[in-house]
Amino acid sequence: MENPRITNGGFEENTMAILDSSGIKEARDIHDDRLSFLEAVRFASLASESPFAPSWRMFDAIFQILRDSKSLELAMVSYQLLNELDQRYPRVYFTCSDKPKSTSGRAGELVVVKEAWSPFIVGPEASHAEAVAAGKSLDYLFDSSRFSALVEDMALAVNKTDFQLAMKSVEYMLLFQYLVNVLEADFLPRQTLYKETSKWVLFRESILNMLLGSRKLNFKTLVRDCMSIMYRRCHHHIAKNVQDLRFVKDSCDKEAHISNVSLAIALSELEKGTCVAVQKLMTLIMELDLIRKEADLQGLTTRVDGFRVPMLEIILDELTYNKDYISPFLMVFSEPKWKLEIILQYFSKYTTKSSVRTRRSNETSYDATLESVLSFFSTATSTKNIVKKISSEVAKLLLAHAFQACLSLQHCSRHNAYSTERIGGTLSQISNKLVSAFQSLRKYDELKAA
Repeated sequence: MENPRITNGGFEENTMAILDSSGIKEARDIHDDRLSFLEAVRFASLASESPFAPSWRMFDAIFQILRDSKSLELAMVSYQLLNELDQRYPRVYFTCSDKPKSTSGRAGELVVVKEAWSPFIVGPEASHAEAVAAGKSLDYLFDSSRFSALVEDMALAVNKTDFQLAMKSVEYMLLFQYLVNVLEADFLPRQTLYKETSKWVLFRESILNMLLGSRKLNFKTLVRDCMSIMYRRCHHHIAKNVQDLRFVKDSCDKEAHISNVSLAIALSELEKGTCVAVQKLMTLIMELDLIRKEADLQGLTTRVDGFRVPMLEIILDELTYNKDYISPFLMVFSEPKWKLEIILQYFSKYTTKSSVRTRRSNETSYDATLESVLSFFSTATSTKNIVKKISSEVAKLLLAHAFQACLSLQHCSRHNAYSTERIGGTLSQISNKLVSAFQSLRKYDELKAA
């Protein structure tokens, strides 16, 4: 795959000069200059006959505009441009192999463009000092603490109807969605190669692993904030916020009113996109945790890799001690593989004996299947034992969502191996056992009510 990163120095200076606001006092003029800059970069790097990658400074300037856009137009244009540039000039990618895929085993070699601009600043402090010495500003980039603060701000920014606060929420959500896209683009090629080589070093050097491994980040708080966004932000009454923003008192003139209406409409879609991004982040972390566990068992990790509680365990603890969160969380979290895993692990907490685990212990609950969980409801006695611990309502809810995930996995080819292992039976067998389980739960409810 070609990845041209030759930058025209003269073009960089001329284009960056557009952003020079010396002597400009009107906010509208600054806004227009920023739009002109973004359009100039788009044409030169994406639309021209001989496109070239933006320089480090130009990438950073686009990111600064996204972080401090102050308008819906600038926020959306800069966000879209960053994503398009990342697709055209990836930081991690596979080269085209000279050998046929059937003989080489894979499409090509993994390339990591270490000198490329990135919105994240992770890794050794020495590399940060080198970047500063080279004249690169790191002021707007995200380290672990800044990333966790962004997630926390989103978790707190619920039901904001003031225009400025709503605009800040837009910036937060677009920033977060872009950062997750960057994490995913760095993660997926490594995951593809890992499946063939089982080299843990591929993930030791990933942005996500370095981000989560920093002492600046409280991982449990990050997980709780992600869950909070999903079961609070994604279920608050968006329609009411739209009406409130359309008729705020400070929108007296026509232009302000139009801005409020545009922002209100955008907020609804951004809420949905943010939920998707949060789920994507949580899925990436759980995939990383699973790979890390495999590396631990094979003795491939060292003290340098550190240790943290897997995300899945934190999710289970949150849902165990706050059962009211189960329904809204599972309604929003739709990734079938990990949705089913969460439910199976939840049931395992109440159907298997706990054991002492070590860092490299293989004693986990990953051997549970949907078929075996449904079997626990085959008799009145076993049904009663489970319901005493989690209630009939929670059991029904979990089983319904588990079956929904099961149906989704049937149509997901990339999870074929997982489906066979974790479902544990044919769709017909699972359906029959699900009916039987609900009948047992209904009989229990009737006896309890009698």
